[in-house]
Amino acid sequence: MNSDADTVISVENLEHSYGSAKALKGVSFSMEKGRVYGLLGKNGAGKTTTINIVMGFLKPSGGVCRVFGEDVSRMSPETKRRTGLLHEGHLAYDFMTIAQTEKFYKSFYPRWDGGIFRYFMEKLGLPESRKIKNMSCGQRSQVVLAALMAQGAEVLILDDFSMGLDAGYRRLFIDRLNEFVREGGKTVLITSHIVQDLERFVDYAVIINKGEVVKAAPLGDIKKDIYCYRFPAGSDRRLIEGDPSVMDVSVNNDSVDIICSVPPEKAGEFFSGRMGSGDFYQRDVSLEDAFIAVTGKY
Repeated sequence: MNSDADTVISVENLEHSYGSAKALKGVSFSMEKGRVYGLLGKNGAGKTTTINIVMGFLKPSGGVCRVFGEDVSRMSPETKRRTGLLHEGHLAYDFMTIAQTEKFYKSFYPRWDGGIFRYFMEKLGLPESRKIKNMSCGQRSQVVLAALMAQGAEVLILDDFSMGLDAGYRRLFIDRLNEFVREGGKTVLITSHIVQDLERFVDYAVIINKGEVVKAAPLGDIKKDIYCYRFPAGSDRRLIEGDPSVMDVSVNNDSVDIICSVPPEKAGEFFSGRMGSGDFYQRDVSLEDAFIAVTGKY
């Protein structure tokens, strides 16, 4: 059992509304030291509202959020220094050079590690005189990541890091972040619209839908009791789409995937009685499969 000292972030029954629209409806979860948490949800599910509350930018209508034991509405400067934020869009000062960016951020963080910043910039391969505005979106993301890592923060909060990044830079971003986090024993809360990016990275997933937590568990348990079966293209799925055991039906170029709660030992009888076919095989369930199964496509 973990002690209270291991709890980095505690969220209890958060409520928040924008006018008559209720964005959060009793959201609760906690984060323990040294683990990576994925906050997953569709657009408008309440992810960014939750992040803004955790960072103290937004006062909730109800509930309590604590970071290192302090109420986020009254966080001390020291607690703020222990927390690093990468907000959606990779905000950076475009008129600055790489060298000026380091000098600017270094002045705010007593634990600044110039070695980490330079390590990331060497990987980037650009001169220190290069201005941020003259970089691609992917290159800017590397500068922002370097500045985030060099702060010496103990907990990192990354809200939709993937915005504007192509597949290569998203993979690079996660690889470098993963390396840094595991070696440094950091705690991370991360969101992304591209769920499959997080499968190699997160230890624990919190899924919210329409302002409520619908599932919160270690990554392996998120997929528990969810199965995927693949059928040949053209299989008649009409009789199965309304079945309560079926969570999603996806049509691919050469196959049809059915995500459901039917275990392998019952799958043959289940499908032959409904689809008239035993021509299928089971495939591994991805985090994205589980996410859609829990929240639905629409």
